[in-house]
Amino acid sequence: MTISVRKVAAAAALSAALTASLAGCGGSGTPDAGREARLGTPAAPAPAASAPGSAAPSPSPSSGAPGAPLAGAPGKAPTLAPGPDGLTPVFERARQHTDKTVALTFDADMTSDQGPRAAGGERFDNPQLISTLRTLKVPSTIFMTGRWAEEYPDQAKSIGTDPNFEIANHSYSHHAFTSPCYGLPALDGAAARADVDRAFAAFRQAGAVNTVPYFRFPGGCYDDPALRALSTAKVTAVQWDVVSGDAFAKDPDAVAEQVLAGVKPGSVVVMHCTRSAAPVTEEAIRKIVPELRKRGYRFVKVSELIGT
Repeated sequence: MTISVRKVAAAAALSAALTASLAGCGGSGTPDAGREARLGTPAAPAPAASAPGSAAPSPSPSSGAPGAPLAGAPGKAPTLAPGPDGLTPVFERARQHTDKTVALTFDADMTSDQGPRAAGGERFDNPQLISTLRTLKVPSTIFMTGRWAEEYPDQAKSIGTDPNFEIANHSYSHHAFTSPCYGLPALDGAAARADVDRAFAAFRQAGAVNTVPYFRFPGGCYDDPALRALSTAKVTAVQWDVVSGDAFAKDPDAVAEQVLAGVKPGSVVVMHCTRSAAPVTEEAIRKIVPELRKRGYRFVKVSELIGT
């Protein structure tokens, strides 16, 4: 399965807000859309994965065998069937969905080398956002990097033991799994696979319990080799169909308007839980949630969308 003209065109058609959002995940610069990588562009799931009823329980994790998920890795949430040739399946939105449900997802980004910036006072967390989601009773999926969990273990545990939330894997280092990807340093196949395990280990170390077998590629960038490298992790890669544009945004109304204009039944919205890079997300949420509820939408976690 190689990149098609359609996928390149889709990547080129993404809004400027998408570029800002993905660059806000630690990268910089503009990727070359002509290279064989899907840059923040959700791939269409394989027919076997996207057909109704194709969701299947994730296999029980094991330990000891090379490349197997570590003991205690998540295994209770539904996952999609593997794609062609056993590639990691990719979920964008619940296309078969007619119910007005929407999943708000938040990337808790921190790269492996940003410790000095955190020590200098930069805040990669956003506790007020988490508090607002709790107050508004919005079930949410947090795509967390392992480095974030190490920097904020108390918050990772609090989020990961709250039934309102589920923690999904956003890698340990927030390095790219293919190149080019918004200036992020890239990992090869073996290092990429190990990076996923290391993130799950960081969640366990922090005491997070509500972890799910979902993975979001840093920068949203992936290709077939990246999907193949993760195939033994038994995760479902989760992209999105609605870009919030919250990275580096200064106007919460603009973020809210972009989300409200894009949401459809079964949508997955990508936002951020990184205060320094997405300072108006919490304020935007206070506008987005009541308006979508007024329109008849119900908020769900990604696991519920995939399970249907």
